[in-house]
Amino acid sequence: MATKRTPGLTKRGDIWHVDKKVQGYGRLCESTGCSDLEAANRYIEDRLYEIRQAIAAGRPPIYWREAATKYLTEYQEKASIGDDALHLQALDPYIGDNLLEEVHDDTLRSFIQSRRDAGIRTSSINRALAVVRRILNLCARSWRLTSGKTWLETSPLITMQKPPKGRSDARKPYPLDWDEQEKLFQNLHTRLARMALYKVNTGCRESEVCGLRWEWEWKTTIDELRGRVFIIPGGAELLPGSGRSRSVKNREDKLIVLNDIAFSVVDSCRGDHPERVFVSESGKPINRMHTTAWKFAWIRAGLPDDGKHLKGVHNLRHTCATRLRAAGVTKETRSVIMGHKNADMTTHYSAAGIMEILEAVNRLCSVSRKTPALTLVKVRSGTSG
Repeated sequence: MATKRTPGLTKRGDIWHVDKKVQGYGRLCESTGCSDLEAANRYIEDRLYEIRQAIAAGRPPIYWREAATKYLTEYQEKASIGDDALHLQALDPYIGDNLLEEVHDDTLRSFIQSRRDAGIRTSSINRALAVVRRILNLCARSWRLTSGKTWLETSPLITMQKPPKGRSDARKPYPLDWDEQEKLFQNLHTRLARMALYKVNTGCRESEVCGLRWEWEWKTTIDELRGRVFIIPGGAELLPGSGRSRSVKNREDKLIVLNDIAFSVVDSCRGDHPERVFVSESGKPINRMHTTAWKFAWIRAGLPDDGKHLKGVHNLRHTCATRLRAAGVTKETRSVIMGHKNADMTTHYSAAGIMEILEAVNRLCSVSRKTPALTLVKVRSGTSG
């Protein structure tokens, strides 16, 4: 006797699919993943039972895509929301149609494997998984239905990934020595070289360099500090309208004190633009330093292109930090200069405190061109000095 087909099942190719209206839920439209009709019948029976049980318990089924959309809508002020959106876009083909209860380590395996196959590094995969973990925690702890129940009964453990066995796929920073810096800057066009010189002398992040504004210049009557201090508000949008929305890391005010070199760079930019410090030759704001021009300059300068080291502009920040340490600047002062979260900013808003920072950053102008600390870093990372 032939197996009777459950209403709502249709066959597409070799696979049975569900397309059925469910009272109190809406339209159930998904693949059973089964080519056998009897198995497909059992699948739809199990799914209808799950849905009815959830509705009876006051917690109707919610899909991952709905939760991801709510997260992006409600957390627009999050500093890294743009990066989170990219991670969620990559995740959507794999779990977008899954119910919240179906998002866990097993259902994420295909995403993880596809990212590894595409050459994506473990750290990037883990950042995407961290977004998944964050959303599931919100569903289980904060977001509530009209019934008062949370979106998800419990949040599953999302396991962070380890690098492939026997090796680390994380790229190492590459702080530059003085000769390497000179070669690199010689291969950059003038505007980009000017920004790079500023960055290596302040330790600022790329967005803090590109988005620097004249209105953030600290107005003071102290001659020694005039034109040498910028304070970027923690809530400021650094790159508005660029498609690269960024704010200061940790949304804390960022104090920037310019040494003699950085001061001369900024002073050379005065009059170029009414708002932004760094602009192109045509007067347009520059929103990115890590461009094709930077990549070509890195290779032409003979710097590592071995897949083991970072090649981007963030190396200038590593270089600044390494040179500050080599110059004997204290850890507390380095933290303030680099804008680390635990830095005690309040102690440096007085003129005396800022003068202390100025003395520290000016050591970058006189530190030995043959710094043993830089050589040591390169030996540890497996590169020649």
